[in-house]
Amino acid sequence: MTITVIKRDGARAPYDGYEIARSIEEAAAGLDPGRGSGPWAENGYSVARATQLRSELEITLFDGITSEQLDEAVIGVALQNVKDDPAFDTIAARLLIKTLYKKVFGEGVTRDEVYSFHGPAFVASILRGVELGLLDERLGELFDLEVLGAALDPDRDDLLRYVGAQTMRNRYMISEPDGTPLEVPQFFWMRVAMGLSLNEEDPTRAALAFYDKMSRLEYLAAGSTLVNAGTSYSQLSNCFVMQMEDDIEHIAKSVRDVMWLTKGTGGIGLSVTKLRAEGSPIRSNNTTSTGPIPFMHTIDSTLRAVSRGGKKFGALCFYMENWHLDFSQFLDLRQNSGDPYRRTRTANTAVWISDEFMKRVEADADWYLFDPLEVPDLVELTGSAFSRRYAECVALAEAGELRHKRLKAREQLRAILVSLQTTSHPWLTWKDTVNTRALNHNTGTIHLSNLCTEICLPQDRDNVSVCNLASINLSRHVVGRRQDARIDWERLAESTRLAVRQLDNLIDITISSVPESERSNEENRALGLGVMGFTDLVERFGLSYESERSYELMDEVMEFVSWHAIDASADLARERGAYENFAGSRWSQGLVPIDSLDLLEADRGVAVEVDRTTRLDWDALRAKVAGGIRNSTLMAIAPTASIGLVAGTTPGLDPQFSQIFSRSTSAGKFLEVNRNLVEDLRSLGLWEQVREDLLRHQGDLSKVDGVPPELVEIYRTSFQLSPYAFLEVAARAQKWIDQAISRNIYLASRDVGGMVDLYSAAWRKGVKTTYYLHMMPRHTAEQSTVQVNKAAVHTSSSGRRGFGQTAVLEPERTELEVVDGAACPVDPQERLNCESCQ
Repeated sequence: MTITVIKRDGARAPYDGYEIARSIEEAAAGLDPGRGSGPWAENGYSVARATQLRSELEITLFDGITSEQLDEAVIGVALQNVKDDPAFDTIAARLLIKTLYKKVFGEGVTRDEVYSFHGPAFVASILRGVELGLLDERLGELFDLEVLGAALDPDRDDLLRYVGAQTMRNRYMISEPDGTPLEVPQFFWMRVAMGLSLNEEDPTRAALAFYDKMSRLEYLAAGSTLVNAGTSYSQLSNCFVMQMEDDIEHIAKSVRDVMWLTKGTGGIGLSVTKLRAEGSPIRSNNTTSTGPIPFMHTIDSTLRAVSRGGKKFGALCFYMENWHLDFSQFLDLRQNSGDPYRRTRTANTAVWISDEFMKRVEADADWYLFDPLEVPDLVELTGSAFSRRYAECVALAEAGELRHKRLKAREQLRAILVSLQTTSHPWLTWKDTVNTRALNHNTGTIHLSNLCTEICLPQDRDNVSVCNLASINLSRHVVGRRQDARIDWERLAESTRLAVRQLDNLIDITISSVPESERSNEENRALGLGVMGFTDLVERFGLSYESERSYELMDEVMEFVSWHAIDASADLARERGAYENFAGSRWSQGLVPIDSLDLLEADRGVAVEVDRTTRLDWDALRAKVAGGIRNSTLMAIAPTASIGLVAGTTPGLDPQFSQIFSRSTSAGKFLEVNRNLVEDLRSLGLWEQVREDLLRHQGDLSKVDGVPPELVEIYRTSFQLSPYAFLEVAARAQKWIDQAISRNIYLASRDVGGMVDLYSAAWRKGVKTTYYLHMMPRHTAEQSTVQVNKAAVHTSSSGRRGFGQTAVLEPERTELEVVDGAACPVDPQERLNCESCQ
């Protein structure tokens, strides 16, 4: 049968298999059998891969296929082979980027022409974006566009994996009104860099520096910044943290603020602890309150009504302290059964826990719940002051002077953890660890964290806290592998310092639709610089995630990043001035994050169980900080689920979920293979031998025969690691971080008693917050790439389900997907509520 292809102009042309083969051959060039990237140079493997993919492609063709469908089909056959060789992922990424080249540079563009076209086409793209009103007009006025265009390096497109390129195209790059792309990857990086340089004295020079780092994937700005930087709507901040006051006017205003902040793509944390309990008197009309739950349902509906950036539902997390009289209703918010008007289907929930509660859990003592209307001061008190006032409230309750409920503290914690198991909510966060360790303590009480639990900023009626995020890609700062692996400390320092400057610029450039958030941003200048790729890093070093050397590496890296971030902010204070609320802060007293461990230990009266080793000259930095610092906070480790895809590394501090798994994103579903593992197996001549077994065992290397025990130890996956390893990594990082860490937990056991011990250990180690809990029985790797006789390989589910044990389980569900970088629930309703999924 003759196959004709419908071109973009509507004309028909015969299918040209040789042209397709040449295109694939070019995309496969430079990919030797041991690596997934390299220069675009000819070799024999490119020819072999071109022949293979062409033959697989031609089985799928039909007469009248469009050129766009043909491009997608070629990419599709490349992706089908990723299970055999990660190089096919690079081929698919190159082919995808070439489709962008065609749309921006024109049909028939060659690799050589890509280099010569980049500069002039970039200038035209910026001017066209300004003309259409898509880009800030200052991009065409303040910058030397020819100089910026000449600096673009198309070879850096090769750093992108397929899912990263697809994520950039779908989420972050701008297009004309008819959907025609205005950007290719290097245009995108430069546009973002320009958008973050608008306030610099020499914006062209600053943009070149920021572009060089981001285009090399050494650090990335966070999602909202990537979406809006340089555009005509420069809402660049990522996190908004607010408290709802106990009056109808402020409740209504909070709904309005949620709508506007959601429209601007920001994630929101909202405390509802101040709202009076159900049945409390309303004196203005002689009625009683319905409590906070109906108002939370209203806001939940608002999130679904106002999509973020027109692309996805709004994202918010409600926080409540667990002494609130309606806390049991709060726990039920995410249950599937019950009154739908007393449930939230989109918003997340988190509990704000005091030291007093944790001590009562350990003592198996009683816990009392109160109405905030009667004890409003409890919301503002922290640490030992909270404990003293709480004891007074208990005495008043026992005397019959306060409305209350009483239960065992351990009973309530178990109820929290059962809800966490069954609904993935509420997340556990610790109020007093956050407040007592805060270096920006002089601006008020911190009442909650943010959507992803890494932000620790105070807020009140007049201030909606704002934080601005970026993340350093640790894997891009490693040189060599195994015994030869080392961190390029000089480059890491440069990345840290440039990222701090870029984030500080953002504060002066961003806009906000809520005056209270704009005020907070300007007065406090809070930054949240984090890291991603920690697991990638330890694998490159040949270490197990669960090892003392891994913990030491986390400790050493975070100390280094923290020191340089603080030093860079102190330098900026000398250049631009300290932040407005610096005077009276612990920064002004010369304190740095590790010093707050002693404050916490003294106030709590319980030892903080974390290593206190230091390596750098902190005394000199303390003296420098006391003279002024530009930003009230410097560091926070976000989940980096989406930007981790673009960076081509593991998200945040998370371990590997599986060595081979199906990844589902807003851009589609893809197979992911751990390239570090493939490289190690290839170096031993084992990859070809074991890859089918690895697929059959759903990415579990421990079940594959013939693999050295050393590799099995290095490549243990999330549910094979002790959950205490996640806490130790977080605790080592947390001692250097002034805000918090979005710390996912993975458990192979449903034993609630074990969970009580685990989360109690997190508190004792000084971990400030935790994020999603992923339970082993609800996940299993999707097996879509290899035929398996399940009857023949069925394994009993009688294996031990212990903490830190490799569990042998018959899963409750038959499909696991990793959604945008984190192991997420398969259930569609649950996925709506997962920030990583969005």
